[in-house]
Amino acid sequence: MTKLLFVCMGNICRSPTAHGVMRAKLAAAGLGDRVLVDSAGTHAYHVGEPPDERSQEHAARRGYDLSDLRARALTPQDFEQFERVLVMDEANQARALAICPPHLQHRVSKLLGSADVPDPYYGGAQGFETVLDLVETACDRLLTELQGLRH
Repeated sequence: MTKLLFVCMGNICRSPTAHGVMRAKLAAAGLGDRVLVDSAGTHAYHVGEPPDERSQEHAARRGYDLSDLRARALTPQDFEQFERVLVMDEANQARALAICPPHLQHRVSKLLGSADVPDPYYGGAQGFETVLDLVETACDRLLTELQGLRH
């Protein structure tokens, strides 16, 4: 089983959005039982809380349900469990690498490669739409990669 972990700062907007989008895309492609998807935050600000209401509303408009997700903090054990730890921006990457065992740092990368997924809190309603646009594109790319591994 392939295991993917999406990471942002508080685990209430960008990473649960990626988690929900990827989960839905995997299910639609018949890979839901072959790929484990989770999300976490580099800071423990919101542990146990659901995703931000705005993230949920914007995702729901596109058919993604985030309502069952709950924030949790990134742990050193996550790097042992997940083959890929996909962070949303440079700050998340630095924080993740700071707690990652040195021999597993190759598992950490930015979801968009060299670009950052911007924090939607600074972009109003359009910020949440921008995050969804970027995340959907990245998840489509990941899905294509995973489907290629199947063949």
